Formats: sequence, structure tokens, C-alpha cells
Amino acid sequence: MRILMLTEFYPPIIGGIEQHVRTLSRALVARGHQVAVATVWQEGLAEFEEDAGVRVYRVRGTLQRAKFLFTEKTRRHVPPLPDPELVAGIRQVQARERPHIVHAHNWMVHSFLPLKMTSGARLVLTLHDYSLVCAKQRLWHNEAVCDGPGVKCLACSAAHYGAPRGIPTVVANWTMSIAERKLVDMFLPVSQAVAHGTGLSDSSLPYQVIPNFVPDDVGVISDGEKNAAQLPDEYLLFVGDISVDKGVHVLLQAYENLSPTMPLVLIGRQKIAWTRALPQNVTIVPGLPHDAVMRAWRNSIIGLAPSIWSDPCPTVVMEAMAMGRPVIASRIGGLTDLVADGETGVLVPPGDVNALRAAMARLISDADLRARMGQAARARVVAFQSQSVVPRIEQVYQRVLTPRAARSLQ
Repeated sequence: MRILMLTEFYPPIIGGIEQHVRTLSRALVARGHQVAVATVWQEGLAEFEEDAGVRVYRVRGTLQRAKFLFTEKTRRHVPPLPDPELVAGIRQVQARERPHIVHAHNWMVHSFLPLKMTSGARLVLTLHDYSLVCAKQRLWHNEAVCDGPGVKCLACSAAHYGAPRGIPTVVANWTMSIAERKLVDMFLPVSQAVAHGTGLSDSSLPYQVIPNFVPDDVGVISDGEKNAAQLPDEYLLFVGDISVDKGVHVLLQAYENLSPTMPLVLIGRQKIAWTRALPQNVTIVPGLPHDAVMRAWRNSIIGLAPSIWSDPCPTVVMEAMAMGRPVIASRIGGLTDLVADGETGVLVPPGDVNALRAAMARLISDADLRARMGQAARARVVAFQSQSVVPRIEQVYQRVLTPRAARSLQ
């Protein structure tokens, strides 16, 4: 089968979606499929390369030429509507690759929709977030979980992007979501929370919940300096953006009066400014290569995911589980799909400082309980590894191709 992935970014630009697309693409190649990726060209990167058998095309976009629009030079995002040059570039890649399946992963899908009817390919869209209904992609309004789209989206997006960009972004996203509902052959929300938040679970649209996943060898890490980031010998670990929606402020409040004590490490991009001094024994690491992050999980004793937003399906939780670490997480979003409360970790109400503190104290104090939960976590993560998830995605491809069963896959 010939498959074309569409994604805004691709490694060496690293993030949850980028890692997902690479892992999926490589796994499909290993299973005998022909896989290409169309992504946005970024400065300093090759326009074409092969990545473990995956053909990677980096396509130039019109919006990306307006450098003043982007705060991150290495992350020039695609617009929420068809970009003329991206459409033309995807058309060229499609003509060369002749895919049976186009599998999109974010707003890159908008630049394929004008080509859908004449492409002959079936379109699958993984929803890693809430972009189908939310211009901010997060269903996050006034520092709280949003109850759904409405007129308030105009002001919300304007506050987030600035009025000159925010209002057009909302209008464009609403318009394109109508086209998506008509042209996408199968939606793949990564959690029940995403299916509910995007309205799929209350619609007649075709969808199937398939989670993010990690490679089968995720627990095997390369040899390296044991403590390359100069971390403590044992510690609690949070990995992700250091931001309000990730609940970092809740975590720090809970940590302030924690007893018994244990060092706390935060690894990620800092997106909030501290209004007071950090508690003692807190270490912040701006970012690490993936292997170093996995070594950090190995040397930790507990993983923390205190999100207060409806986190869709965080891969970092799977990575903690793969390293045999129990996870304390908020009972919200896709976290409830990952963490089995009382078995592989502890779920607490989002934003509840006291409950989070009590859960941390309990696990710090009980090494046997941590060991049992960690063992159960390692067993549970198999359901979120490539060997379990990729065959489900292949079944989706076959399902959407069924109406065209007579079409050759040669």
C-alpha cells in the first residue's frame, strides 16, 4: 500500500506529533508499505531526504515567507486554510507517490482538501488535538477547559493570536472544518476526550479512537552518561511544557509543603513566569534530547502529569510507564485512558493541590507500592506500543479502501 503522511513538522523538529508521525511511518515501512511524508520546509533542512525508508518531502509554503509572523524561526506554522504553494507542492508529491491513502495529522490537511476529489486517494485524519472545533486547538478558554465553540471563539482567538490574526483564524478554521467533515473518510481521535470535545461522538461522522503510541523498543535506551543533565540521584519527574494548562503551578504549590520530601525535576520549555521563588530542591531543565529524557525517566521514581486542561493523549506518560514508573495524573482528558487509577498510578482531580500532594506523599513513602504500580505500568504500556496500535491503523486503511476494493494496490 502507498501512503502519504501530511504533517506540519517532521524531525529533526521534535514534538509529540512529529515523533508520532515518524514512528508510524517507519513502522509501516517495516511492515512492507511504501510511505512518504509531505511536511513544511524550514530553514536549514533538505527539501528531500530518506529517513529509514521513509521518503520525506519538505514543501515551501506562501505564509512561511512572511517571517515577521513567527516568533520561532524553526517552527513556521501552516495557516488554517489552503496555502497556495503548499497545495501545489502536495500536488507534485502526490503525482510522484500516487498514494492510496493520505493520512493527515494537523492543519496540513487544509492544503490537501482542494485536491481530494481528484486525487483518487482516501483521506484519514488523526486528531491529536481539538483543532476541528477550536482555532487555538486546545479547547482552553479563560484559563479553564472550554465547554465548546461559539461566538466567544472570536474574542478568545483574538486574545491568543492578536486581533489581526485571531479573528481570520477562527473564520478560516470554521470554514475548513465544514470541508473536513465532508471530505475526510475516517477521523482518528487519539482519545475518548478528543472524540467528545470535537463533537464526533455525538455525530454520524466516521471515526475510531486510536491512541498515540510509542515504539516497541521505547524502554531500550542507548548507553550514555548516567546523569548527563546533572540531576539528583532520585527525584519526581515532570516532562512537558512548563505552562499553566499543564498544571505546573498546581504541582509547585503541592510540592511546597510536601512531606516526606523528594527532589522535583521539570524538563521542558518554560512558558510561564514565576511570581515568586521556586521551592527548594526544584530543578528546571529547558530541554533534553530524547535519549536523555528516557534516561531521566529511568532514574526517576514517580512520573507527574498534573494537567488542568483536557490533555488529549500525552506520549510522555507512556514513556514513563515504559520505564516502569507509576504516574500521578489528573483525572481529565486522555490521561484517564492511559493511567489505571490504583493500578499503574494515581488519578487526582485536576487543580486539587491537596489531593496531588497526598498522592505524591503516599507513593514516596511506599517503595513496594511504587514497584507494583511500576511493574503494572510496564505491562499496560504494551497496549500503547507500535506492535498493538499500528495494525489497528492498517485496518482503518483497509476499511476506507473497501468501497474501492477493485482498485489495485500494486
